[in-house]
Amino acid sequence: MHNVSRIKPLQVLSTPTRQLKNKVPEYQKLFQEDNGLPVHLKGGTTDVLLYRFTMSLSLFGVAYTLYELLKAARPKKNK
Repeated sequence: MHNVSRIKPLQVLSTPTRQLKNKVPEYQKLFQEDNGLPVHLKGGTTDVLLYRFTMSLSLFGVAYTLYELLKAARPKKNK
């Protein structure tokens, strides 16, 4: 028989026992503030940069897709 009481319990997650500050009320106040900004831009500079990067990438993708479609629609010139 094995003596189970001698086996040390396996620590899968060894996180420190410090308390984290609850930031939810601060974020609720920030995102519910009526400042004329859409909700996806209320997070500050990082949100604005991510939004602009995403929109630029999307516009580039649409333009490149249209270019490739037009290129494929034209007949090839035979030499």
